[in-house]
Amino acid sequence: MARINLLPWRAERRKLRQKEFMSMLGLAGAAALLLSFLIVMYYNGQIEGQQNRNQYLRDQIVLVDQQIKEIEELDKKKANLLARKQVIEELQASRSQMVHLFDELVRTIPEGVRLNSIKQNGQTLTLEGLAQSNARVSSYMRNLEESGWMASPDLSIIEAKGTDKGLPNVFSLKVRLKSPSSEEAAADPSATAPAAVVAGGAK
Repeated sequence: MARINLLPWRAERRKLRQKEFMSMLGLAGAAALLLSFLIVMYYNGQIEGQQNRNQYLRDQIVLVDQQIKEIEELDKKKANLLARKQVIEELQASRSQMVHLFDELVRTIPEGVRLNSIKQNGQTLTLEGLAQSNARVSSYMRNLEESGWMASPDLSIIEAKGTDKGLPNVFSLKVRLKSPSSEEAAADPSATAPAAVVAGGAK
Protein backbone atom coordinates (compact mmCIF):
# COMPACT_ATOMS: atom_id res chain seq x y z
CA MET A 1 0.00 0.00 0.00
CA ALA A 2 1.39 3.42 -1.00
CA ARG A 3 1.85 6.12 1.65
CA ILE A 4 1.09 9.83 0.92
CA ASN A 5 2.84 12.60 2.88
CA LEU A 6 0.20 15.31 3.63
CA LEU A 7 2.49 17.64 5.62
CA PRO A 8 3.56 19.94 2.70
CA TRP A 9 -0.07 20.29 1.59
CA ARG A 10 -1.19 21.17 5.12
CA ALA A 11 1.58 23.71 5.49
CA GLU A 12 0.66 25.32 2.20
CA ARG A 13 -3.00 25.44 3.22
CA ARG A 14 -2.09 26.97 6.56
CA LYS A 15 -0.03 29.65 4.81
CA LEU A 16 -2.92 30.34 2.42
CA ARG A 17 -5.33 30.74 5.31
CA GLN A 18 -2.91 33.06 7.05
CA LYS A 19 -2.66 35.18 3.90
CA GLU A 20 -6.44 35.26 3.58
CA PHE A 21 -6.75 36.22 7.26
CA MET A 22 -4.17 38.97 6.88
CA SER A 23 -5.94 40.20 3.76
CA MET A 24 -9.29 40.25 5.54
CA LEU A 25 -7.66 41.97 8.51
CA GLY A 26 -6.13 44.56 6.21
CA LEU A 27 -9.46 45.15 4.46
CA ALA A 28 -11.21 45.45 7.82
CA GLY A 29 -8.59 47.94 8.99
CA ALA A 30 -8.88 49.93 5.77
CA ALA A 31 -12.68 49.92 6.03
CA ALA A 32 -12.43 51.07 9.67
CA LEU A 33 -10.04 53.86 8.68
CA LEU A 34 -12.30 54.91 5.83
CA LEU A 35 -15.36 54.86 8.08
CA SER A 36 -13.52 56.87 10.74
CA PHE A 37 -12.40 59.36 8.09
CA LEU A 38 -15.95 59.71 6.79
CA ILE A 39 -17.32 60.18 10.31
CA VAL A 40 -14.67 62.82 11.10
CA MET A 41 -15.39 64.61 7.81
CA TYR A 42 -19.14 64.53 8.51
CA TYR A 43 -18.79 66.02 11.96
CA ASN A 44 -16.23 68.55 10.74
CA GLY A 45 -18.75 69.58 8.10
CA GLN A 46 -21.47 69.86 10.75
CA ILE A 47 -19.19 71.92 13.00
CA GLU A 48 -18.17 74.18 10.13
CA GLY A 49 -21.81 74.66 9.13
CA GLN A 50 -22.77 75.52 12.70
CA GLN A 51 -19.84 77.92 12.93
CA ASN A 52 -20.99 79.59 9.72
CA ARG A 53 -24.51 79.89 11.11
CA ASN A 54 -23.15 81.29 14.37
CA GLN A 55 -21.06 83.83 12.46
CA TYR A 56 -24.11 84.83 10.41
CA LEU A 57 -26.10 85.31 13.62
CA ARG A 58 -23.29 87.38 15.12
CA ASP A 59 -23.19 89.57 12.00
CA GLN A 60 -26.98 90.00 12.13
CA ILE A 61 -26.81 90.86 15.83
CA VAL A 62 -24.23 93.55 15.04
CA LEU A 63 -26.52 94.97 12.35
CA VAL A 64 -29.50 94.90 14.72
CA ASP A 65 -27.44 96.65 17.42
CA GLN A 66 -26.52 99.36 14.91
CA GLN A 67 -30.17 99.75 13.94
CA ILE A 68 -31.14 99.97 17.63
CA LYS A 69 -28.57 102.73 18.13
CA GLU A 70 -29.92 104.58 15.10
CA ILE A 71 -33.46 104.23 16.46
CA GLU A 72 -32.31 105.53 19.86
CA GLU A 73 -30.65 108.51 18.15
CA LEU A 74 -33.86 109.17 16.21
CA ASP A 75 -35.85 108.92 19.45
CA LYS A 76 -33.52 111.46 21.07
CA LYS A 77 -33.88 113.82 18.10
CA LYS A 78 -37.65 113.36 18.20
CA ALA A 79 -37.71 114.12 21.93
CA ASN A 80 -35.56 117.24 21.38
CA LEU A 81 -37.84 118.41 18.59
CA LEU A 82 -40.93 117.84 20.73
CA ALA A 83 -39.29 119.72 23.61
CA ARG A 84 -38.46 122.63 21.31
CA LYS A 85 -41.98 122.59 19.94
CA GLN A 86 -43.39 122.70 23.47
CA VAL A 87 -41.09 125.60 24.39
CA ILE A 88 -42.16 127.51 21.28
CA GLU A 89 -45.82 126.88 22.04
CA GLU A 90 -45.32 128.01 25.64
CA LEU A 91 -43.53 131.15 24.46
CA GLN A 92 -46.32 131.93 22.03
CA ALA A 93 -48.94 131.36 24.73
CA SER A 94 -46.92 133.45 27.18
CA ARG A 95 -46.61 136.29 24.68
CA SER A 96 -50.36 136.34 24.17
CA GLN A 97 -50.93 136.04 27.90
CA MET A 98 -48.69 139.02 28.66
CA VAL A 99 -50.65 141.21 26.22
CA HIS A 100 -53.92 140.23 27.90
CA LEU A 101 -52.32 140.60 31.31
CA PHE A 102 -51.23 144.20 30.82
CA ASP A 103 -54.61 145.04 29.37
CA GLU A 104 -56.29 143.52 32.43
CA LEU A 105 -53.94 145.38 34.78
CA VAL A 106 -55.00 148.65 33.20
CA ARG A 107 -58.71 147.75 33.29
CA THR A 108 -58.76 146.46 36.87
CA ILE A 109 -56.94 149.33 38.63
CA PRO A 110 -59.57 151.50 40.36
CA GLU A 111 -59.27 155.19 41.10
CA GLY A 112 -57.10 155.92 44.08
CA VAL A 113 -54.64 153.07 43.39
CA ARG A 114 -51.25 153.31 41.70
CA LEU A 115 -48.84 150.47 40.92
CA ASN A 116 -45.13 151.02 41.47
CA SER A 117 -43.76 147.59 40.51
CA ILE A 118 -44.82 144.30 38.96
CA LYS A 119 -42.78 141.13 39.50
CA GLN A 120 -43.46 137.71 38.00
CA ASN A 121 -42.25 134.41 39.41
CA GLY A 122 -43.62 131.53 37.38
CA GLN A 123 -47.41 131.79 37.51
CA THR A 124 -47.39 134.20 40.46
CA LEU A 125 -47.50 137.97 40.00
CA THR A 126 -46.48 140.33 42.80
CA LEU A 127 -48.06 143.80 42.62
CA GLU A 128 -46.72 146.63 44.77
CA GLY A 129 -48.15 150.13 44.88
CA LEU A 130 -49.91 152.93 46.72
CA ALA A 131 -53.58 153.38 47.59
CA GLN A 132 -55.81 156.07 49.04
CA SER A 133 -57.35 153.67 51.55
CA ASN A 134 -57.87 150.05 52.48
CA ALA A 135 -61.21 150.14 50.69
CA ARG A 136 -59.46 151.01 47.43
CA VAL A 137 -57.18 147.99 47.85
CA SER A 138 -60.20 145.79 48.58
CA SER A 139 -61.91 147.07 45.44
CA TYR A 140 -58.74 146.36 43.46
CA MET A 141 -58.60 142.80 44.78
CA ARG A 142 -62.25 142.24 43.80
CA ASN A 143 -61.49 143.47 40.30
CA LEU A 144 -58.54 141.07 40.08
CA GLU A 145 -60.70 138.20 41.27
CA GLU A 146 -63.26 138.93 38.57
CA SER A 147 -60.58 139.18 35.89
CA GLY A 148 -60.33 136.24 33.52
CA TRP A 149 -56.52 136.35 33.54
CA MET A 150 -55.76 136.64 37.26
CA ALA A 151 -57.17 134.85 40.29
CA SER A 152 -56.75 134.30 44.03
CA PRO A 153 -55.44 137.73 45.05
CA ASP A 154 -53.57 137.52 48.36
CA LEU A 155 -52.75 140.70 50.24
CA SER A 156 -49.31 140.48 51.82
CA ILE A 157 -48.72 144.00 53.17
CA ILE A 158 -50.75 147.16 53.62
CA GLU A 159 -49.25 149.94 55.70
CA ALA A 160 -49.96 153.65 56.05
CA LYS A 161 -46.39 154.86 55.52
CA GLY A 162 -46.46 156.33 52.03
CA THR A 163 -44.82 159.71 51.40
CA ASP A 164 -47.62 160.76 49.06
CA LYS A 165 -50.39 162.33 51.17
CA GLY A 166 -52.97 161.50 48.50
CA LEU A 167 -51.87 157.83 48.48
CA PRO A 168 -50.65 157.13 52.02
CA ASN A 169 -51.11 153.34 52.04
CA VAL A 170 -48.34 151.08 50.75
CA PHE A 171 -49.53 147.63 49.73
CA SER A 172 -48.17 144.44 48.26
CA LEU A 173 -50.32 141.58 46.98
CA LYS A 174 -49.90 138.42 44.95
CA VAL A 175 -52.16 137.00 42.27
CA ARG A 176 -52.06 133.75 40.35
CA LEU A 177 -52.02 133.95 36.55
CA LYS A 178 -54.49 131.90 34.57
CA SER A 179 -56.01 131.65 31.11
CA PRO A 180 -59.75 132.18 30.79
CA SER A 181 -61.90 129.38 29.43
CA SER A 182 -63.48 129.66 25.99
CA GLU A 183 -66.86 130.37 27.64
CA GLU A 184 -65.39 133.27 29.63
CA ALA A 185 -63.66 134.60 26.54
CA ALA A 186 -66.91 134.43 24.60
CA ALA A 187 -68.83 136.13 27.42
CA ASP A 188 -66.23 138.92 27.60
CA PRO A 189 -65.39 140.12 24.06
CA SER A 190 -62.86 142.59 25.45
CA ALA A 191 -60.70 139.66 26.58
CA THR A 192 -60.00 138.74 22.98
CA ALA A 193 -59.55 142.27 21.70
CA PRO A 194 -55.85 142.62 22.61
CA ALA A 195 -55.10 139.35 20.79
CA ALA A 196 -56.48 140.88 17.60
CA VAL A 197 -54.25 143.89 18.09
CA VAL A 198 -51.21 141.66 18.52
CA ALA A 199 -52.07 139.64 15.44
CA GLY A 200 -52.44 142.79 13.41
CA GLY A 201 -49.14 144.11 14.67
CA ALA A 202 -47.40 140.83 13.76
CA LYS A 203 -48.45 141.21 10.13
